[in-house]
This record gives sequence, C-alpha cells and structure tokens, in this order.
Amino acid sequence: MSEVALRDVNKIPECEKMNGSPINGNLIKPLLQSTKEKVDEKQKKTMRSLVDLPIEGDGAENSNGEAPNIEVEYIESENLKDVEDVENCLQTLISGLGSKDWVSVCDALNNVRRLSIYHKEAIVSILSDVITLILKSLKNPRSALCKTAIMTSSDIFKAYNDDIIDSLDPLLVQLLLKSSQDKKFVCDAAESALKALTSSVSPLLLLPKLLPYIKNRNPRIRAKASVCISRSVQRLGADGIDAFGIDKLIQIGASQLSDQLPESRDAARTLLLELQSVYERSHVLVPTAVSEEPVLASWEHFCQSKLSPLSAQAVLRATSIAREGLVLGS
Repeated sequence: MSEVALRDVNKIPECEKMNGSPINGNLIKPLLQSTKEKVDEKQKKTMRSLVDLPIEGDGAENSNGEAPNIEVEYIESENLKDVEDVENCLQTLISGLGSKDWVSVCDALNNVRRLSIYHKEAIVSILSDVITLILKSLKNPRSALCKTAIMTSSDIFKAYNDDIIDSLDPLLVQLLLKSSQDKKFVCDAAESALKALTSSVSPLLLLPKLLPYIKNRNPRIRAKASVCISRSVQRLGADGIDAFGIDKLIQIGASQLSDQLPESRDAARTLLLELQSVYERSHVLVPTAVSEEPVLASWEHFCQSKLSPLSAQAVLRATSIAREGLVLGS
C-alpha cells in the first residue's frame, strides 16, 4: 500500500474500524438513527405517563408538592350565598354536573349545595339524577372534586333528612371509604359528612343501612361504621332502642369490643354504656315484701342472658371500667 493510502486510512476514526479495517459510513447512519428513534419514543412514553397521572389536591399538584395552578375554594355551608337565577341554575345543573371540565363540575356541585339550602323543593324532581352525578364525582381521583362532592352530600343530608334514605346506599359506601383513607383533608370532609348523616336521618332508618359495614374486611371501614352506629343509637332514646331491639344492639356492641382498631372499640363502649343506662332506667322491678324501695334490674344478669359467657364478661368489664372513669372524672 502506498504511503498516501496509509495516511488516508489512519485518518478514519476508531469507531469506523473493525479488526483494523475501515467500516463503510453508510452502515453507521441507520444504527445512529435507530438509536435516536428509540430514545425519542421512550421520552414520549414518559411524557404520556406523566400526563395521565391523576391530579390530586386542588387539581394541579405535582410530585414535588408545588402549589397548584388552579385553586378551588371550599365554602362552608353557612357561607354559601343564594343563587341569583334559580330557573337558569336548574336548566344548566345536570349538564354542569356531567361536564368533562372538573372546575365546571365543582361550580355545579356548589350550586346543588345552594339550591339544597335555599330552594330544596326546586330539585326534588331531579334529585335522583343529581345524586347519581354526585356519586360520580365522589369516585373521581381528583381530590378537589371529590371533597366538593363530599361537602355537597353533607348539605343534601341536612336538607332532605329521611327523604334521602332510598338513595343513600351508594353515597354511604363512598363516604365510608373516603373517611378511611390517608389523605387528611378528604378524610376530614368525609367524617363531617357522616356526622351530618347520623344527625339528620332517623336512626331507625339509618341503622339497617350501617350494620353490614361492621363486618367489612377493611378494619377502617368497620371502625367508621361503628362510630356512626354509636351516634345513631344515642339518638334513639329508650323508645327507639326498644323498637329496634336492645338484644340486637348489645350483640352489635359486644362484637365490636374485640375489633382491630381502637376507634371501633371506643365506639362500642360508648354504645354499650348508652344501652346500660337505658336498660337500668326502664327495667325496674316491683317492690318486694322485704323492701318497699324499687330495685334496679341487673345489667349483669341481662348481659349474661343475651350473650355468650366470654362476650358477657367483656361487656361487663367495659361498662364497669367506663363508668368508673366517668365517676372519677366528675
């Protein structure tokens, strides 16, 4: 090979040499182009996955916890103002609740709240459709929309009371789920809605709806259901407890005393103390020849007659300890 030819070969980059021989540059170009296409496709997939992630908080939070671009104002019920045009609001309500724009849905939900507070008769005829769309928002992964739907549920409970009972089941499931999750501001809103539910709907109607959830596999849901049951029983009064069945209620309380979470066990103790108080007030024996003073019926005997020995022992221990604590604290 001539000296000139050797100099030309030595000018070829190392990446184009194999076993000391030059490689045709035309073979390198397709390889580089293919690699570039793979990188571009990988970047596109990454961007698509980021776009598809559900947005939490007020609608535009990112993984670094930066402030959202769109803020939603959560207005308490007492601060909600009346709608300016009821007829126009009603005409656009269903379409607003079904909008694909989540901000528009939040506005429509707040209008439902306003109508429930100031014009509840106006949406009675479409209440079933409204609740169906509220339920859709409750299931939405966007936290701002979910919380607004929870607040709407709360105002509906307060406005319609027992009239909501036939539409309650799907709302109740979602509220128990939301009150059991880790996102605090959604959890707090759901707990407030459950309080509104137990204070607005008749306990005799509500308790049968709640009972299946104390057997749920999720311990948090069992706990929230136990708290709701305890609150409802406190609203029953002696006549209501008698109508519902004190035998059934004491078995419910006994079953929750051994539940996994302290919240459930505390609710059970509160329920059992209420039952004990009502039982001892209403079951008074006739005075005997030995004493003319009326004698209180034995709570211990009642528990032992209605429960298994172990359950009766647990109930008696719980109620005696709780009562002693009340006495010491008074």
